[in-house]
Amino acid sequence: MRRIIVGISGASGSAYGYMALQALRAIGGIETHLVLTPASRRTIELETEMTGDDFEALADVVYRDDDLAAAISSGSFLTDGMLVVPCSMKSASAIAYAMNSNLLVRAADVCLKEKRRLVLIVRETPLHLGHLRTLATLAEIGAVILPPIPAMYANPQSVDDIVAHTVGKALDQFGIPNELFKRWRTPE
Repeated sequence: MRRIIVGISGASGSAYGYMALQALRAIGGIETHLVLTPASRRTIELETEMTGDDFEALADVVYRDDDLAAAISSGSFLTDGMLVVPCSMKSASAIAYAMNSNLLVRAADVCLKEKRRLVLIVRETPLHLGHLRTLATLAEIGAVILPPIPAMYANPQSVDDIVAHTVGKALDQFGIPNELFKRWRTPE
């Protein structure tokens, strides 16, 4: 069975994290390990009719963000990598500079040091030069920066369509087959 760590930070866009967990559960054969930051729990309540418990119900294993002794804090615990969705600039900055003060950041740092896939759905706009330098540093050390930018060629009809496109692209980064979004085809 494959293992994917899902980290959800306090950035706006908790719907991306929820859909990622739903998709991974529906696809099957993937054990999900979830860590929610305290800020993510607040954002979830502000943006949705759900709580962190609703997100946790979709995961196979759940960790507290302050548990730096959790399995996912060690490189000897084998995973296919980590998806941080959404990823705040605070979390991105901490990951870029190995500021391992919480489990989300530590698990991401482990993925980088072990050369495992780390995909960051970075949510911030506009970006100033400090943000851009942080994202460049992350790319240089092996992270995939995948901002949630909708593809208009798919002619999205709902917010869910837009969210599904980003989640599908993120799952593609792990080689996880999915049909979450309309893929580009040569025009007739």
